[in-house]
Amino acid sequence: MPSFTKKAIVDSFLKLLREKQLDKITIKDIVEDCGINRNTFYYHFDDIPALVEDILKAETERVISEHQDMESWEEGFIAAADFALDNKKSVYHIYNSVNREIFEQYLNNISRDVMKRFVEQVSEGTGASEEDKALIVEFYKAALTGMVLDWLGAGMQYDPRQVIRRLGRMLEGEIEAALRRISRPGI
Repeated sequence: MPSFTKKAIVDSFLKLLREKQLDKITIKDIVEDCGINRNTFYYHFDDIPALVEDILKAETERVISEHQDMESWEEGFIAAADFALDNKKSVYHIYNSVNREIFEQYLNNISRDVMKRFVEQVSEGTGASEEDKALIVEFYKAALTGMVLDWLGAGMQYDPRQVIRRLGRMLEGEIEAALRRISRPGI
C-alpha cells in the first residue's frame, strides 16, 4: 500500500497530466499542487520518468492480478484498454512525450503476461515445447502491442474494446491450433 504522500504525488501528477503535456510538467508543478517540498518528492521518486514508470508498473500489476484466471486473452487487453480510455488525455500525453518508451514497455509487459497466461492454459495436451509456447506468446504480444500503438498514433479515435473483441472472434481457436501444429514431428 503506497503512503499517503506518495499517493498525493501520483494524484497531483495525474491531474496535471490531464491538463498539459508530460514534457511541460515540472517537479515544481507537482510539489506545489500537492503541497509538499521537493525533498519529499525525491524521497519517493528520482524524477518524473520514474514517477511515470511507477504508475504504469502499478497498473500492470493491477491488471495482471485481476486477471489471474482468464477464459480468453481478450479480457486482459480490454482491462488495459479501459485504463487507456479512462485516462485518455494522460495516456496520449505520455505517448507523445520523450518518455514514450516507458509506455511501450508497459504495453509489452501487459501483452506478454496476458498472452503467456492464456497460452499456458490452452497448451495443455498439445505437446508444444516451452520454446514453441514462447514463440507464440512473442508473436501475439508484438501484434497486439503494435495495434495499440497504431490506435494511439491515430489519436485514439475508436473504441479499442470492439477491435479486441472482433480479433478474439477472428482468432478463436487459432492459438490452440498453432500449438498443436507446431508440436507435430518434422517442424
